[in-house]
Amino acid sequence: MKREYFSHTSKDSQRKNFDALGGQCIALIDARFLVWLAQHTQSGPKQDALNRFGLAQFLGDALNHAGLDVDVKRIYWYAEENESLDVDGQIVRKVLSHDLDGGMSLLKSLGQDLRQLALNKACDHVLLATDDERFLTVIDDAQLTGMSVHILADDAARNMSKLHQTDPGWGRLLSQADRRIVVQSKALSEILQGAAPKESSAAQEDPEVVRASITEVIVSWWDDEPEDKREELRDALHISRGIPQEVDRQLLLRMRHRLTRALSLQEKKMLREIFRAVALGTHNPDAPQNIDPLSSSPLIEEPV
Repeated sequence: MKREYFSHTSKDSQRKNFDALGGQCIALIDARFLVWLAQHTQSGPKQDALNRFGLAQFLGDALNHAGLDVDVKRIYWYAEENESLDVDGQIVRKVLSHDLDGGMSLLKSLGQDLRQLALNKACDHVLLATDDERFLTVIDDAQLTGMSVHILADDAARNMSKLHQTDPGWGRLLSQADRRIVVQSKALSEILQGAAPKESSAAQEDPEVVRASITEVIVSWWDDEPEDKREELRDALHISRGIPQEVDRQLLLRMRHRLTRALSLQEKKMLREIFRAVALGTHNPDAPQNIDPLSSSPLIEEPV
């Protein structure tokens, strides 16, 4: 069945299907819990310094693997220790040690931020990293505004029946989540230590192979569309530098199925460039590609 992109009726139906998948995400991270999540199954000495430079990409990949086509726009990092590391897109909140106040400082700071994000409709999704059951009420309030709240978890979340028996408080908190985002402790530990996780090795593909796969998916999709829809898309592309979000999400989902992984940020930009070229008739599949396509400057803006 062909999809409509520009009529009001078709947009409403498309949004019902895609709003749960796409949008912007902000992560609220209890540093103490994240370190526990990374190390509770690991042996050997505990790490002191944390490298947070790869954290946003790691969390974005975890969300993608859970079926959410979102990128982490910003991370709020709630830490008991003084943080000397400045990372773009990450804001540090200093909280009191859990040993001093039983986590009340964290509960107040993180809870207030979650309320503000929900009240201001600042994002579509929040990724929460904490195991404190006292957040249940504020999570429920945020969800009632229409926001989706997802919670980071370990493999125990794959068996909720058992978790409710072994750790009822943690089970109740995870049951409140729109989605439980399961991550592997070893991969998370490698990220925080500054090492690239083995799970991301698939992303190191030949850029030309990725480009060829993207082109094939786009051309196949474009050829399958009726001519009147193509004309509407061409008209829209002449007006805007972006591409319709419904189309963007369809292509991103197809590429995830094709590559069995989410596209990187640069690959997403490449996909949008190729789509514009195919739709506007400027794509030349026989043209030589002498430069690294992933390092080229983007021709279009990211969709909002």
